[in-house]
Formats: sequence, C-alpha cells, structure tokens
Amino acid sequence: MPTPAPHRPAAFRKPRLLIVGCGDIGERVLRQLGGRYRVFALTSQPARRPALRSLGATPLLGDLDVPATLGRLAALAPRVLHLAPPPGKGRNDPRTAALLHALARGGVAERIVYGSTSGVYGDARGARIDETCATAPSTDRARRRVQAEQRLRWYGRAFGATVTLLRIPGIYAADRPGGAPRERVARGTPLLRAEDDVYTNHIHADDLARACIAALHRGRAQRVVHVSDDTELKMGDYFDLVADLAGLPRAARLPASEMREQSTPMGWSFMSESRRLDNRRLERELRVVLRYPTVREGLADG
Repeated sequence: MPTPAPHRPAAFRKPRLLIVGCGDIGERVLRQLGGRYRVFALTSQPARRPALRSLGATPLLGDLDVPATLGRLAALAPRVLHLAPPPGKGRNDPRTAALLHALARGGVAERIVYGSTSGVYGDARGARIDETCATAPSTDRARRRVQAEQRLRWYGRAFGATVTLLRIPGIYAADRPGGAPRERVARGTPLLRAEDDVYTNHIHADDLARACIAALHRGRAQRVVHVSDDTELKMGDYFDLVADLAGLPRAARLPASEMREQSTPMGWSFMSESRRLDNRRLERELRVVLRYPTVREGLADG
C-alpha cells in the first residue's frame, strides 16, 4: 500500500511569487491577488515588514545594493515581479545585475516580469510607436533602464526563463503617493504653450497592477509590452483636464525657452520628449481590459 503524501498547509500549496521593489504598485498587486499566491516581498527597510504582512506577503530583508544579502532569493519562487528602480546615478543598473545573479544560483525562476519605462525611446517627435521601435534613450535615467532590459533578455535566453518587459509611461492615481496629478495643478506649476507642447502617455496605477498580474500568467518570452491607456493628449491638455475636473485654475502656459530655464533637468526631460504609445499588445496578448481606458475615467474616479 503506497505511503500517503504528507499533508501540507494550504498556504504552501499555492503558487509562489517573489516581488522585488514592493512599493505602491507592488502593494496594489498584493491587494488584487487576494491571497491566491504565496508571496514573498523583498524589502531593505525593516519598518516595512508589518505593512507587507498585513497585505498577505512574507517580507524578506535584503538590499539590492548589497548582493550578499540576497542569498535567500536563489530558490524561492518560479515567478518574479521586478519593480525595483535602478540607482539614481550612472548608466548601468547593478541592482538588476545583483538580482539576476542571485536568481541564477537557484535556477528556479521560470518567469520574470520587469517594470521598465517608456522613456527608453527618447523623443519620437509625437510619432505613434509600437514595441518593435528601437530604443534611443536621451538621459542616463533611461539608459539605466535599457541596460537592465538587456540583462534581463540575456538571462531569459541563457536560463530558459520567460522574461516580459513592461514599458510604462506616467503612472497616476488620486491615492498614489507623489502621483496624484491634482497636487501638481494645485502648486500652479506652469506648462508648455500649445505650439511647444508634447504628447504624454498615462496608465492608472490599478490598471498597471492588473497588467503586472496578467504578464505573470500570459506574458510571452523576451517580449516587450506597452502598459499605456488609450489617452491621446498633450501634457498641457492633460493638466488642463485635471484642473477642470478638480475645480482648480488652469496653469499658465510658457514658451519652451522659459520652461527650460525654470525646470529641473529631470523635469525638462519629460517636457522635451513626445511620443504616442501603441497598446495593442496589452489588449491582445495580455488580454487586459482597462478599468480606466482614458485619463478622464481615471481622474473622475479619484
């Protein structure tokens, strides 16, 4: 008579997921998963552990800037959601390199989803672009992301893992720390005049979290996906809409020469790049139906 298999608690029978960089979007992912996964969340801040536990995750202390602290990640989970940003300086992303080195030691990571940025394209002069367009980063911030993407693609090919790269534009939500557009309008920050304005792209934070989950299930190997909504607005028109819906005065409009003088280098980089993202892969391959297909719905809900 065969020996019965030992009983395992239900939590240990769930599929395992590692979230690296469990900030606002990672927390939204946890809420939407609703306990369907056994989730491990890497954090470098001990004070974050209670909040992560309250959302159903098992917190793991580790720091991507200190590779020696990442040993526990090696054989932890077959699915990995990598949302950690690169360092603030340089053209490389040693954090992604450290993560992949740790995962390679275990060899169990079968699927990796990475949250990149649409900034890797640089300035497309307002053209509509799909995921086959070449990257042309114009800032070190974007170059770091390109380098991280390249490392991830290599890892996928070398270790047979399915790597899906999500290129993400401006994230917004009324309850997102630092990402509530009403706050910018309330400060009265000026905008570019119409003739100098640029196209921007957007995604609601909750829809981004849903896209991350969809990619963990349906993302194709070594594939790029634009996680962007259907909005087609220039930056000034977007913030005018924010102002109108919030009952706030519209911001002043200035020529590009004056805006550049008043802006930080990072702020100006956003105002000097114009592109429109094609999001058909998001809808057709990941089969994401956006809750907020345009910013009007997302802003009205907030």
